[in-house]
Amino acid sequence: MTLVERRIGILFAIFLAALGAATLRASYIGLIDGGGLSAAATSQQQSVQVVPARRGAIVDRRGVALATSEPADDVSATPYLIKDPVRAAAKLAPLLGVEEGELVKKLARRDTGFVYLGRRVAPQVADDIKALGIEGIDLTPGSRRTYPHGMLAAQVLGSVNLDGKGLFGIEYADDKVLRGSDGKRVSVYDGARATIKVHDEHTAVPGSTMRLTLDAEIQDRTEEILAQVGREFSPKGASAIVMDPNTGSVLAMANWPRIDANDLSKAPGWALQNRAVGFAHEPGSTFKAFTVAGALQEGVVTPSTSFNLPPKIQVADREIGESHDRGWITLDTAGILAQSSNVGAIKIGQRLHADRFDKWVRRFGFGKQTNVGLPGEEQGVVLKLKDYSGSSMGNLPIGQGELVTPIQMATAYSAIANGGILRQPHVVADIGGKPAAETQGHRIISSRTAYEVRKMLKGVFRPGGTASEVALPGYELAGKTGTANKIDKASGEYSEENYVASFVGFAPADKPKLLISVMVDEPRGAIYGGEVAAPAFGKIAAFALPYLRIPPS
Repeated sequence: MTLVERRIGILFAIFLAALGAATLRASYIGLIDGGGLSAAATSQQQSVQVVPARRGAIVDRRGVALATSEPADDVSATPYLIKDPVRAAAKLAPLLGVEEGELVKKLARRDTGFVYLGRRVAPQVADDIKALGIEGIDLTPGSRRTYPHGMLAAQVLGSVNLDGKGLFGIEYADDKVLRGSDGKRVSVYDGARATIKVHDEHTAVPGSTMRLTLDAEIQDRTEEILAQVGREFSPKGASAIVMDPNTGSVLAMANWPRIDANDLSKAPGWALQNRAVGFAHEPGSTFKAFTVAGALQEGVVTPSTSFNLPPKIQVADREIGESHDRGWITLDTAGILAQSSNVGAIKIGQRLHADRFDKWVRRFGFGKQTNVGLPGEEQGVVLKLKDYSGSSMGNLPIGQGELVTPIQMATAYSAIANGGILRQPHVVADIGGKPAAETQGHRIISSRTAYEVRKMLKGVFRPGGTASEVALPGYELAGKTGTANKIDKASGEYSEENYVASFVGFAPADKPKLLISVMVDEPRGAIYGGEVAAPAFGKIAAFALPYLRIPPS
């Protein structure tokens, strides 16, 4: 074999070896590593984005927008495609309102292929960023939640996070209905990362519009009046509820202090609580109406039943007196309710006896949630009959020793106002145009008993009554004041400084169309419901009655 032939043979062998190695490599890539490389290629050639559904609007009963969603984009970056992070950051920082240095750190990262630069930016800002034409900067369409009236009903409406998920309030309770169904968008790119094709695999389905029973005008006026209470008495907090007692529709649910739903960063955590449903407290004298209603229904008293009342009454180991010193007096049942006599209410409760009293407490709905449809609702605390002590019938009939919420009180008083039917309160009128299911309610007292209690509650506004200074020309009012000592957590005893002042009333007294409940937690400078809460009731009624075109008595 010549030298030339030998060299040709060696070259041919090398060629065969190289071809064999290439064939083995190709087989390995195709059969073993092909899936991973294919996925990597696909990830570089296309991206899948979630297109958030437009969140459903929340409107008041007349269609006034309370919560809406407007277009907004998320701004993100693919760091390894950013050629000059410093220059890109200098252009983006003024538009996004962030520090250049912070953006440079994000854009210079090489440990990730995705990083957020801004969330839910306004459409104009998104357009300005897009106009910069910076390779590696992406915009994902979405929406952001806004509350056109800022503070209006903020604790009731609640808020959402950056991902559009409800945090509290109606936004949380009805998140699934409001949220809708997100879409799926696929973008295909060429080797230079230029978009070739965009298509939606799933189209986003917007959330349903929710219409509430709230009335923006009544809500606003109620919040203004609570703010006046806040300025005058500097309480720890306050709430007010305005209802149609005949349907259970909540026309206003206000809390103080107010918060701005568009900027929760300025509100302390405790201020987010909807006290109207979540504040459990001893009711005090507002509870006496239920003691009297039960006694009337059981036939153990009539409105004119007379009682000779001592200044104080001994019940087991407790001696209980009135809020003001007095001597012996004679009052009938109506007078006991009008003057809010502790001794008189206890005597009426004793005629009921513990077992029947407990029955009526529960029959009016205390000790369980009203299911008004709002998160954070407390059920209160009702003492079990087996846990009654010897002195229980001294404090329970006057509203001490059990806990209630403002919405429970408003709901129970509505049964007195509407003729004896306990109805479930509600704040949602319809969802997506479909009326919300309404419960029929059930009778708990006779129409006669309800009428007699309403008639007696008129006396609260007459001379000698606990709210005699409140009047509304043309309208006859009915209601009840409440002043309750709070328990001192340190000692476990009733505080002599901290009280809950409250008032629940309705109008017109004979055929009520409007019910208003006001609760003020730890007012300063005055403590009595007749001084603190009743005037607020009068101011709310003075606006709401003519606004709703409810004719005078």
